[in-house]
Formats: sequence, C-alpha cells, structure tokens
Amino acid sequence: MAAPHRLRGVTIAAHFVVKHAKGNTMKQGRVLLADNHQNMLEGVRNLLESTFETVFMVADEASLMEAAEKLNPDLIVADLSLAVTKEINIARRLKTAFPNIKLIILSVHDEQAAVRECIEAGACGVVLKRRAVDDLIPAVEAVLKGNTYVSPSVVQT
Repeated sequence: MAAPHRLRGVTIAAHFVVKHAKGNTMKQGRVLLADNHQNMLEGVRNLLESTFETVFMVADEASLMEAAEKLNPDLIVADLSLAVTKEINIARRLKTAFPNIKLIILSVHDEQAAVRECIEAGACGVVLKRRAVDDLIPAVEAVLKGNTYVSPSVVQT
C-alpha cells in the first residue's frame, strides 16, 4: 500500500483511482473505506474497485471523520470496531455528523442485537467480515438503491 499522504487536508492511507477500459460499464463515484486492519483494507478495496471509480482508505476514526467531511463520499464502509470509545457506536457517530451519508458497517459480531444496534444507529447495511467476499457487493448495490442490507448469516437470537 502506498505511504499515507495528504489530500485536501485529509490524511488518508491510500487513494486509488480505478481506471476502466473502453466499453466497460461506468463505475460509480467515491467510496470511503475505514478499517484499522491492513489486510482487511486491502481485501475490501479490491472488492470495491469493481463498483467505484475512486476508493479512499483510512485506518482510524479521526481520519474517517475528517475524510467524510472533506471528501463527501457516495458511500462509507467502516469497521464497527474502529470507534475509539466503546460508548459510541461508529455508525451513530457518523450518522450524527453526516445524516445523509450512506453507510455500511463491517463487523465480526454476528449477533442480531449488535446488528440491530447498527441499523438503529443509522447504518444502511451490516456485512459480516467473514462474509465480505460474498456479501459486500450485494450490500453496496442494495444500499445505493436506498435499501437496507444485512448479511444473511447473522445469528438469529
């Protein structure tokens, strides 16, 4: 991954502009991806490049909040565990600061209560990290159409 740099006053881990060949369908705008695990960032970035023209990546909550304000992305995909304080759900913090943002939460927590908390906090979708390869693109498509998406393998409690 490229070294962190500043873009419009925002420190981001990487900024990828995805080139598409002539004849391919036009990719959508910009997505902001936030996760503090390097391997997860890279894997999710690879998935999102199939849908978005530009993928911005950040690795901490402060950079996420700053980038969301400066970049005005079409979608944010953020790790639930990115929050610095456990009292504040990252979905709630993002939706309070940016009420119109489309947000998908990535989580290792598969309990229905954790997912419900994210949806109630304002997330448009919740994707289990272990299911990201199969569930993320359908989640993105659903959320961009105005629907809610939850990984089908969420534990029913």
